[in-house]
Amino acid sequence: MKGGAGGGGTGGKRRWRGLAIAVLGLIIILSMLVPLGFLLGLQNGIILSAPTAGFASDQHNSVPGDLMIFEKYGVDNNVIDSPAKEKDQASHAAELMRKFDQSKDLKENMTSVTKKQTINTETAVPSNESSSGKGVLWSTPSTPKTATVDHTVNEAESKKDSADESGKSCELRFGAYCLWREQHREVVKDSLVKKLKDRLFVARAYYPSIAKMPTQDTLSTELKQNIQDFEHVLSESTIDSDLPAQIENKLERMETAIAKAKSCPVECQNVDKKFRQLLDLTEDEANFHMKQSAFLHQVAVQTIPKSLHCLYMRLTVDYFKSTDKVKVSEEEKYSDPLLHHFVIFSNNLIASSVVINSTVLHSKESQNLVFHVLTDQENFFAMEQWFSGKAYGEAAVQVLNFEKLDLQENGNLLPLPNEFRVSFHVTDGQAILNLRTEYLSTFSHSHFLLPEIFPKLNKIVILDDDVVVQRDLAPLWVLNMGGKANGAVQSCAVKLGQLGSFLGGKVKYQNSCAWMSGLNVIDLSRWRDLDLSKVYRTFVQQLKSVEGSAESAALGATLLTFQDQIYALDNSWMLTGLGHDYGLKLSDVKSAAVLHYNGNMKPWLELGIRKYKHYWKRFLNWEEQILSDCNISP
Repeated sequence: MKGGAGGGGTGGKRRWRGLAIAVLGLIIILSMLVPLGFLLGLQNGIILSAPTAGFASDQHNSVPGDLMIFEKYGVDNNVIDSPAKEKDQASHAAELMRKFDQSKDLKENMTSVTKKQTINTETAVPSNESSSGKGVLWSTPSTPKTATVDHTVNEAESKKDSADESGKSCELRFGAYCLWREQHREVVKDSLVKKLKDRLFVARAYYPSIAKMPTQDTLSTELKQNIQDFEHVLSESTIDSDLPAQIENKLERMETAIAKAKSCPVECQNVDKKFRQLLDLTEDEANFHMKQSAFLHQVAVQTIPKSLHCLYMRLTVDYFKSTDKVKVSEEEKYSDPLLHHFVIFSNNLIASSVVINSTVLHSKESQNLVFHVLTDQENFFAMEQWFSGKAYGEAAVQVLNFEKLDLQENGNLLPLPNEFRVSFHVTDGQAILNLRTEYLSTFSHSHFLLPEIFPKLNKIVILDDDVVVQRDLAPLWVLNMGGKANGAVQSCAVKLGQLGSFLGGKVKYQNSCAWMSGLNVIDLSRWRDLDLSKVYRTFVQQLKSVEGSAESAALGATLLTFQDQIYALDNSWMLTGLGHDYGLKLSDVKSAAVLHYNGNMKPWLELGIRKYKHYWKRFLNWEEQILSDCNISP
């Protein structure tokens, strides 16, 4: 018994000794594997510390964060799925970072990079070992040349996103459109509809390739069903509020099907070919809508709005119902040369009313003002009724039917002031030709009949019907124009010498600036002495034989007629471009004596530039009952 007990004790001791040795060996092995696993995890987890590694690019900009990774994106803007092995490696690296409390160090490194960035001046070299998978790891040469740059966070840094890789600002590359885009940036509406269209686009690209695979019949059917569902939904819904309640489930099923299609080994050229076909169709559709938009824009500009048409009809009917047609007491003012006479060519009574009202409100002596509104036969009766029933201070208003005037060269229609976009080539210091486009507004054929229309007047001021007066214009009547016939604001961005070929080589003064209509002081006495109307008609005949277009001939003839007869008014008298230029400074708008809404976007139209409309609308009496009856509202 003792021997048996002793033998059992000896065997037990041996077993415990062997177990202890095994445990000790296991501990030693684990203690070696843990640091080895940590080192391998850092290497395979594609972590590159930003403070110790330089990064070079074309922009030489700092890369946010601590991972120098360029992610590849699919057409649907979703990151392409990585293999499971890479996901495991990423999760393993993240777990190790959490265990060893690396996040705190990484945040401190990010802060140091933001304040002071070390930029590598040599080109970064891609690592071949990590070229596959979700991202591409970029490493630097073993002995980089670095330069330290201090970055100060200021307003200019916050706008870096508007600069391209060449360092040029958005405005310099794309002109005023970038300015307009920043000022009119709006929250994207109907984002879910746009997302559905995007997913439908991707599904259509993958479907032909998947349908040819015999082993993917189920996926092919699933894609086809999802495409049909999306087409049906988008045919009935154009905004998010119209989408059905189950659309989230449909979108989830579509994204699942697309993910499966991306995992299939399809031929890239087939998908690329389908994408190109869809892109061509999209470009054709975009071009169609662009042309349609341009056409509709012109229709909106040239067509009388329904509300204004209603106003003209109502006033015309009232004119023939009324008995008092003429203000006899003001007849003598119409030809008195001692008064201040303003001439307006217009077929728009709302616009003409704003011009007269704004001029009278800023005049210190309205009793000296006389307005002559020249219009056509169609709008004469409405304008006569409108202006005869209203008092504009103590000013007198005369409405003339242009087509009924007894003139030597009177046409059937009233030519209104002309507006042109002039494009021409300019040469900079390096002799590189650039195309520049400028807006000009000039006299029409009817303006050259003014000496005959007003034979008793010696001086007049011409106002276009798309201007607003913000200052007393009395100083214009005491100007000493030095024998010049036309006082106007010049546009020296266009020199007559730059339009030499367009003007038929008849320019005598190459450095003469083009001038703008809108506000013009006309010395009719000097005009008659020089017989400028005859000079104009001669130039029209000469240029029409060269240009072939009556409009271009009229523009050239007008510029040539006054090339040496312009008295340059100070630029503060008139600010132009409120009908086409979004970039005008509001301080300049407020300080100008006259605002000229030249361009297609007139303030009385819906497509007028919104931020400039207030300066026009405030000079119209919106309490008029007839405006409300015709649905004309501010």
